[in-house]
Amino acid sequence: MTPEVAMSEITRGLEMALLLGAPPLLAVLGVGVVVGVVQAATQINEQTIGFVVKAIALTATIAVMGHFLLGRLVSFTADLFQRIPQLIG
Repeated sequence: MTPEVAMSEITRGLEMALLLGAPPLLAVLGVGVVVGVVQAATQINEQTIGFVVKAIALTATIAVMGHFLLGRLVSFTADLFQRIPQLIG
């Protein structure tokens, strides 16, 4: 395996990690900002409110996008396994 091939595989892996991690992280980030603004406006400083709402947003995001994300991961893994002979030899 040449260094160029190794770097391209590492790049593909990092892109896949970004694709899989971005939707849940963005959902939790957006919900966290909204909850923070609402808490600041109402002067309610209860930390559990923010945690529970973020946990619900994360669960909903995974429930909605889980099928798509898992399909992409399985496709990536199957493609990688099929290319192992070309990568080694």
